[in-house]
Amino acid sequence: MLSETQVRLLLRLAEFGAEMETSWDVPRSLSLPGLAEHLGLVRSAIHSPLKELESSGLISTRSAHVIGGGSRRRTVVHLTSIGRERAESLSKEEHKSEDFGRVVGPIPDSIHLHGREEVAISIAESLSSGSRIHLSGLPGIGKTSLARSIAGKLLEKGWRVRWSTCHADADAQSIGRMWMDGDSPSDPTAIALAASGKKTLIVLDEVQELSPRHLESISKILSSCTEIGATVLIAVRAPSPFTEISGFEEIRIEGLDIQDAIELLPENTELELAKQVADAFGGHPLALRLWSPEDEAPGEGQEVQDYVEQTVIRRLSGEGTSTLDELSLAPIPIEISELSDDSGTAELDDAAVLRWAESLVEPHHLIRNVRRASLNENEIRSIHSRVAEFWSEREGSRARRIEAHHRIKSGEEPDIKWLLQSISMVAKEDNAAAAVLMEDAVVVSDDESIRLAAVDLALERGDTSIAENHIKEVSPSPQSIIRQARIARLKGDSNLASELELQALEDLPPADLVRHQISTLVRNHDDRLPGTLTIISTAEIDGIDISRLPDSDKSAASLALNLLRHAVAIEKGNVELAVNTRSALATVLSEGHPRLALIDLRTRLATESLGAIEAAQVFITDEDNGPAKVRAIHATLEATYPDYPDWLVSEHANLSAESLRSDVASHRRLIAQYWYWRGMLEPSMRLSHWREAISRFKTAECSNAAAELLIRLTQSL
Repeated sequence: MLSETQVRLLLRLAEFGAEMETSWDVPRSLSLPGLAEHLGLVRSAIHSPLKELESSGLISTRSAHVIGGGSRRRTVVHLTSIGRERAESLSKEEHKSEDFGRVVGPIPDSIHLHGREEVAISIAESLSSGSRIHLSGLPGIGKTSLARSIAGKLLEKGWRVRWSTCHADADAQSIGRMWMDGDSPSDPTAIALAASGKKTLIVLDEVQELSPRHLESISKILSSCTEIGATVLIAVRAPSPFTEISGFEEIRIEGLDIQDAIELLPENTELELAKQVADAFGGHPLALRLWSPEDEAPGEGQEVQDYVEQTVIRRLSGEGTSTLDELSLAPIPIEISELSDDSGTAELDDAAVLRWAESLVEPHHLIRNVRRASLNENEIRSIHSRVAEFWSEREGSRARRIEAHHRIKSGEEPDIKWLLQSISMVAKEDNAAAAVLMEDAVVVSDDESIRLAAVDLALERGDTSIAENHIKEVSPSPQSIIRQARIARLKGDSNLASELELQALEDLPPADLVRHQISTLVRNHDDRLPGTLTIISTAEIDGIDISRLPDSDKSAASLALNLLRHAVAIEKGNVELAVNTRSALATVLSEGHPRLALIDLRTRLATESLGAIEAAQVFITDEDNGPAKVRAIHATLEATYPDYPDWLVSEHANLSAESLRSDVASHRRLIAQYWYWRGMLEPSMRLSHWREAISRFKTAECSNAAAELLIRLTQSL
């Protein structure tokens, strides 16, 4: 007769096809650490059950390369044909399915929950009744495992589960992307509205991993969830980074009862020893999984942290310790292939030191925190310096994000130019990560250029309070006053913004003054909702004197003004000016230029020329460039209002704002318009979409558009 552990092993192995038996690359789930982790047991607890299954001909073992597990081959387990038949029979008897509901987001694999079944059932019932639950407890106590079990029980009842796992670079929008499986608003209230719904559980796990830089926005999401009555489950290590979580019931997770704790240990452990170990660790699940029969029995009341430092870490080899140090000081989870030396990976995995999320890995937070605390300042800086050099040889924004973190933490004098360039590169791909780096950078350097860059990044993200904090540390200058004007505009104080701009313009160098005048005209032209006429006149455009610009800037400035001039001429029906400006643009861009093709399309749409809609469909279908495609779709939506053709609605539904960059002013305005049109085309989600559009218009400093849309939203409610 099979033991409970053996039954669960067979059912787990049956989840993988027979093709794995000859595959060169095998999932970590089929390795010994992966199987032990899934069952919630120490690795040594599955040795005897596996040996008996192999002797019975139900499983086979071999050495193979484990995906993401480093270069060394590892022991993996497969079902035999007889074992697969037995597992199929068992599955019919015992297997429970979560297929009734739907999961969105990076939910962890389901694992066997020891000793907390009643707690999971009780919390699931509370959530079903509309409660919001805050799970708290020590690191490694089992908060994530419990949350996963609770989610599974609601899935069995047909619920939708939206799962997010926090990390240092996670901000409100990246949390939203996990919950929405893609495109997400950035405004906290818009995110809460979009994610919530009937029979929907929102999960926020590992909250303590959030950077202080992003805590405020995440806290606003939770407040909005409370206001709209969303069902939310959060898991956070005590003490919580939030000073208060209003509207949530806190449930503190303690250690397992002795009898339940004993079940985590190897079956052949003597009962008295098992009780001693379980009691000494206070039923702490991770500590029990870390314990090895080869270890000395822990003393009564031994602190888990002491055991980790004095036993778990001390028994590691030099290779294992070196790999642990690098992982412990990494800013975010990384892949094994991204380690400077992965030779200690297998040892750490075998010792249950690592936690995995698909191919990404990090130490269990308890172990990471203990190891960090045990290193002195010189050791920490030395590791950061060494790893920074390793990452300097790699390309891409992820490499610069991780290298910059290690450079900043190394204690060495930062190269300001390199640091700003690196953060700028990171921002193009992930401005939330760039924001975290920027906050670290201002701590180690008092260089004013970093402060100004921090202000600019905060403004691009719409983080007004952060921008205000940084601008206070900057010396008065025309440039700093212009940034103060932008902050005022973001806060909706247009009068103060105008006063500050006038003050700054008096002292700006001539070339900077012209650049500012052009950017202001373009912004004012865009500061309106679709269907509203521009407030810009051709006289204002003609009044810009580009002769004060350096020769290298004149061509770009002339192009920008002609593009604006042509758009204004078309809107105001000045055909002659439009034709002449188009000729000037063709001289610069040449016929056949993609930008000129978009200009011609918008002209045909605005003048309602024959075949314009058909031409727009061809252009949109063939266009690969993100911003150009978005502009064409928006122009066609405006031209066809309110009877949008089905193909156009479909094209807009397939758009993603991810193709637009928040560090480019014109893109920020496009993003706002994108969410405006989503609200027009998806009435059931209008409240969320237009909340996001209003937030985006404010970030783009289009206060008139934001105010007008707020009025429309209020009226629609």
